Amino acid sequence: MDRAIRKLITVVAESALERDLARDLDALGASGYTFSDARGRGSRGRRTSGWPHSGNVRVEVLCDEALAEKIVEHLRERYYDNYAMVLWVQDVAVLRPGKFR
Repeated sequence: MDRAIRKLITVVAESALERDLARDLDALGASGYTFSDARGRGSRGRRTSGWPHSGNVRVEVLCDEALAEKIVEHLRERYYDNYAMVLWVQDVAVLRPGKFR
């Protein structure tokens, strides 16, 4: 089986940032990403998806370690101080590793 270890970056952020995040990921060189709605409660209160500007989005990116570091650093510098955002990075085994730069 053709598989390799890549990084899975998961970001949960204010839904108002979706367009900016997509633009940033494209500019940073992500070969792809997935957005989905996210609901829950955290340090900034309860987030629902009933009104687009009060909800959250979840963004997932599969990539190599070098790009993961670049993305994480960019998001921390650009958004952490002024927006509700959390992110985490995991090692994952992927099939067709050539798809995930």
